Amino acid sequence: MQRILLIGFGFMGRKHLEVYRVLPDSVVVGIVDIRGELPDGPDGIPVFGDFSSALEKLDFMAVDICLPTDLHREIAIQAFAAGKHVFCEKPIALTRDDALAMTEAARASGLQFMVGHCIRFWPEYQELKRLVATCEHGRLLSLSLERRTGRPDYSAGDWVNQPERCLGAALDLHIHDTDFLLHLLGKPDAVSSQGIQDQTGWSSIATRYTYGSRLVTASGAWNYPSKWGFQMRFSAVFEHAALDYDSRSELTLTTENEAPKKVPVPATDGYFNELAYFVACLEQGGTVTISTGDQATLSLGVVLTEIESAKCGKPLSFN
Repeated sequence: MQRILLIGFGFMGRKHLEVYRVLPDSVVVGIVDIRGELPDGPDGIPVFGDFSSALEKLDFMAVDICLPTDLHREIAIQAFAAGKHVFCEKPIALTRDDALAMTEAARASGLQFMVGHCIRFWPEYQELKRLVATCEHGRLLSLSLERRTGRPDYSAGDWVNQPERCLGAALDLHIHDTDFLLHLLGKPDAVSSQGIQDQTGWSSIATRYTYGSRLVTASGAWNYPSKWGFQMRFSAVFEHAALDYDSRSELTLTTENEAPKKVPVPATDGYFNELAYFVACLEQGGTVTISTGDQATLSLGVVLTEIESAKCGKPLSFN
């Protein structure tokens, strides 16, 4: 049984607790709420105001960091120094230097380090990856991905709307699709981006990725009206079929001989699947190979390059 300390109990921390409640082989033994707004924990879970206090009084194997992005580095490095495995919400950090410090601390400790890029574990996106790998319907010709939402109002202290703590939708929202593209196709040769800046930072960004002859684009925005809701979707065109997904509807496959039909996928989501994978790696003594710290550092670097491309108005290569 893996004993987990949950650090941060805002929107994502609560989501993770929901998963751990039903996930075999794991139990949340404590919560760190640095805001001091949670005097009593759910299910009788003890609450601490800082990591050091929890470390002194609790026995646990791993930490799950659900703090604002600018706080990830400090807590992750402390956890590795204390001999704890680390699951950290995405993005890994705000800067490449911070990300490299975290991955180096993980390597030096010999402990497991995973970053919560949940789209790698989302069933519909996993089906897309399977079809690209198997060429079941021929080669992938083009792919577009989108993430859109109303302006965020759910973060503690409104930190996601503070550019110095988040960098806007480009890093907090759009990075999901960038990371999945790296998981699916590897590192692109170049990126060409345009974006919109406002009081929250880069509130909208659209990028074309150079992958040979394939046409690959992704966009993310959170400058929609606050009541607009949330939508993620993709459209993939293969030589002999098209696969489309919309979080407001379903996953469908259209072939040359058949009209669009629903594609069945497991009734789980990426949050459950990623934490189940992390816990299984710990429980079985395995090594995290999906959504590692190094992979998350690369995703951060590509998005930061996209931001630079949007700033200068020119394509930027990775050669």
